[in-house]
Amino acid sequence: MSGLATVGLSTLLAPVASRAQSAGRIDVHHHILPPKYMADLARLAPTEQLQPWWKPALSIEDMDKNGVATAVVSLTQPAVWFGDIELGRRLARESNDYAAGLVRDYPGRFRMFAALSLPDPDGSLKEIEYAFDTLKADGICLVTSYGDKYLGDAAFWPVYEELNRRRAVIYTHPLSPSCCKNPLPQYLRDSSIELGTDTTRTIASLLFSGTAAKFPDIRWIFSHAGGTMPFLYQRFVREAAALKDAKSILPNGLSHEIRKFYYDLAQSNLPGTVAGLLSLVPVSQLLLGSDYPARTAAEVISGIGKYGFSAEDVAAIEHGNARRLLPNLPG
Repeated sequence: MSGLATVGLSTLLAPVASRAQSAGRIDVHHHILPPKYMADLARLAPTEQLQPWWKPALSIEDMDKNGVATAVVSLTQPAVWFGDIELGRRLARESNDYAAGLVRDYPGRFRMFAALSLPDPDGSLKEIEYAFDTLKADGICLVTSYGDKYLGDAAFWPVYEELNRRRAVIYTHPLSPSCCKNPLPQYLRDSSIELGTDTTRTIASLLFSGTAAKFPDIRWIFSHAGGTMPFLYQRFVREAAALKDAKSILPNGLSHEIRKFYYDLAQSNLPGTVAGLLSLVPVSQLLLGSDYPARTAAEVISGIGKYGFSAEDVAAIEHGNARRLLPNLPG
C-alpha cells in the first residue's frame, strides 16, 4: 500500500483533467431516475431529496468529461419496496426495462444492476429470471434494509439460493433506515450519517447471521467504502470471538468474508477513509463509483489520484477490478 499524502478537501474536489474515453474507467455506482419511477415517488416518498433534472444525456456528459467508458446503472434509495407486493413488482419491472433501454440505446456506455422487490420472494425470483435471461443484466441492486429486515435475514434466503446458483453480483445501496431517522436534523442531512451506518448494519447482518458464508458464490458490492465498517471492525472481531457456533456462522473466519466483499469509493475517497478500508482488504476489492447525479465522477477520480496509489493499482480500481468482477462489460 502506498504512503498517504496530506491532501485537503478542496484539492480532492478540484476538477479532474479530461481524459479520452479510451481510459476505460468503469463506474459501478451510477444512478438513474426513470421518469415513471420519479412520478411514482412524488406520491410514495415526497420527502426524498433526489435530482429530478437527471436525464441520460447528462450522465453521458459527465462520463465523457472524466474518461468513464461505461456506467453500471442502478436505482437509488428508496428503490422499489413500499410494502405492497404488486406495486413493488411493477416498479421493479418498469425500472429494469428502462435501464435495459439505456443499455440498448447507448451501446457500450451503460450496463445495469436490476432492481428487486426483495421482501416478495416469488416476485423476486421471477424478476431475477427476466433480468438475467432476457435483459442480460450484470447483477442485482438491493438496498441495505427493508423495514426491520437487513440483508442477512433468513427470510431472504430463498432468493439468495438462486442468486448463489447464478454466481450473481449484488450491488447494495443504503437508505435512511426505518429504525432511526435523523436525530440531528438541525445540523446534518439524514444522508450524512445514517446511510453509511445502514451499510454497516447490513454487512454485520450478513456476517453474523451466517448468510455470507452460506452463499459463498454471491459477490457483494458495498457502497461508500463499506460505510463505517472499517472503523468498527475491532468490535466485529470481538463479537466474532464470542460466537458459540462460530464454525457454522463464520467457518472461514471474519476476515475471510470481509476480504471477499467489494467496495466502491463513492463519497469515500479522502485519505483516512481509503487507508481504513485498505487496512482490511486488498486493492483488488476496490471499485470506482461516482454516485452520479448526487456527485460527479471528478470527485472520486481525484481522490484516487491524490491518494498515492501506484499506476497499476489505479488501473485496477478504475477499471481492472470491475472487468474481472463483471466480465460482460464492453471492451
